[in-house]
Amino acid sequence: MSDDGVVQLRSPVVGTIVMVMAPGASVTPDTVVALVESMKMEYPVAAGHHGTVSSVAVGVGEPVEKGTIVLEFLLAPMAVPGAAAEIPTAAEGLDRLGELMERTRLLGDGARPDAVARRHGRGLRTARENVADLIDPGSFIEYGRFTYAAQTKRRSVEDLIARTPGDGLVCGTATVDATPVAVLSYDAMVLAGTQGQRNHQKKDRLFGLVRRQGLPVVFFTEGGGGRPGDTDHAVVTGLNTEAFHAFASLSGAVRTIGIAAGRCFAGNAALFGCCDVTIAVEGATIGMGGPAMIEGGGLGIVEPDAVGPVAVHVQAGSVDLVARDEAHAVQLAKLLLALDARQAASDDEERSAALRTVLPEDRRRAYDVRGLIDAFADSGSVLELRLGFGGAIVTAFARLAGRPVAIVANNPGVNAGAIDASASDKAARFLQLADAWGLPVVSLVDTPGFMVGPEAEATGLVRHASRLFVAGAAVRVPMVAVVTRRGYGLGAQAMCGGSFTTPLLTVAWPQAELGGMGLEGAVRLGYRAELDAIADPTERAAAEVQMIAAAYEHGRALNVAGHLELDDVIDPADTRRVVAATLDRAPARLPGAGERRFVDPF
Repeated sequence: MSDDGVVQLRSPVVGTIVMVMAPGASVTPDTVVALVESMKMEYPVAAGHHGTVSSVAVGVGEPVEKGTIVLEFLLAPMAVPGAAAEIPTAAEGLDRLGELMERTRLLGDGARPDAVARRHGRGLRTARENVADLIDPGSFIEYGRFTYAAQTKRRSVEDLIARTPGDGLVCGTATVDATPVAVLSYDAMVLAGTQGQRNHQKKDRLFGLVRRQGLPVVFFTEGGGGRPGDTDHAVVTGLNTEAFHAFASLSGAVRTIGIAAGRCFAGNAALFGCCDVTIAVEGATIGMGGPAMIEGGGLGIVEPDAVGPVAVHVQAGSVDLVARDEAHAVQLAKLLLALDARQAASDDEERSAALRTVLPEDRRRAYDVRGLIDAFADSGSVLELRLGFGGAIVTAFARLAGRPVAIVANNPGVNAGAIDASASDKAARFLQLADAWGLPVVSLVDTPGFMVGPEAEATGLVRHASRLFVAGAAVRVPMVAVVTRRGYGLGAQAMCGGSFTTPLLTVAWPQAELGGMGLEGAVRLGYRAELDAIADPTERAAAEVQMIAAAYEHGRALNVAGHLELDDVIDPADTRRVVAATLDRAPARLPGAGERRFVDPF
């Protein structure tokens, strides 16, 4: 600044003048009096003082060196308000911010009140309501939210932005009770939740991040399947879509939980079926093809709600859990996500003592094993999977002394506990699931073995039963087996991973009886010659009773343990402590075990 109050302003960089104020303009310290462009970037020259532009040294479009004088202005005698020039880029930035805020508004449920009202009228929630209920507040990082349906050859961009936000898929990462997760939810208010070209791309992006970050996934899969109406990309079949491969490849690598409400058809149903645990909301209908595909295949006209009601899937074993509504489904998903963490230990002596009386006094009396499971596990912690399918075995997640465990138990209330084809499938898949989720297995054994007879063999039992052996042999997590009442034959071995030596600990309760096969059958088969040699029927029957009694004495738990075919016989009241202590001393994964590649969808 010179003594006469003249201030010279210089270029901060080498470049070209793209804006300069004219002489006579009043300026304030914050006024940008010139812009210099260099390497496609604009650099502002601020006045720094109050005053008036007196002369301009260079014009718009002229090159300048760093330090070149751009203009001069006279200092004002005092701070006076001036007409500050607007920065074009700043104004543009404000316009863009306003556009962002408007586009963000259009994403919200408030921009579609009629659609929301119809949704609520059906007793269902919006995609964003479900996501908000699941995640910790403020934790959602959304991906691809500003995309829209690829239909610009049919509709205006403005219409697509307003009516197809996110191309019908809300997805991103978040936390649930501080645990990082990935969340996806089809938006049934956008083109019936169908799978568009761009929401497939969004899934591909998120599934890649899931694999790289090891995130568990919660997927709200409601929707109508593939969408044929997209026009912006040349597609003939769409069979090169990668989303199904990408999601299926997550099986066994991360935990995946699917939730189906409303109508879930075709591709949406396929993704639901790929999930480790499937939750169906009452009133949902799920099918590999919707009404249009059924009619198009010449299979008749079927109402949407009749395609695959929840009750059908429960009986078929294709859903793991049934929720009363979407809020309940979210609660169940949170319980499943919490299974990766231990809670405060529960040492309930009364529950332990109840195990002494949980079995019927009559060794031949049927009972529902769920009472035993409830007494064994921490109070209120049992979450049973696939209720209504394969009833001869109960599979459940639970907690023992605060530790999450996977319980597989024979149920004498169905088939006398004999393991049939559906029970084999159910237990084999559950072992894979427990192994993939890193949950130790507790096997509660009370079975006469595998189901036998022509009807059983007609179900393909040979291969179904063998699934239980193969799955058990591949388990890498610790296993503890407790024979509570009966442990006979191949079925008992299958419940223990293939052998009584497979679990880290195999124990029995004192009333337990064990054998290579049912003792009555063993006597009649093994001593047939001796029994046939007794001519008198009364004497033959009495001899058979004596032989069976001797066999029971031979197969009682203490005698079996005396021959080292059991690790121990324990007081039922001590079961919780013994199992918990064994698991506390075990590694999360057993060394030397093979790698599980995937969790069988069924």
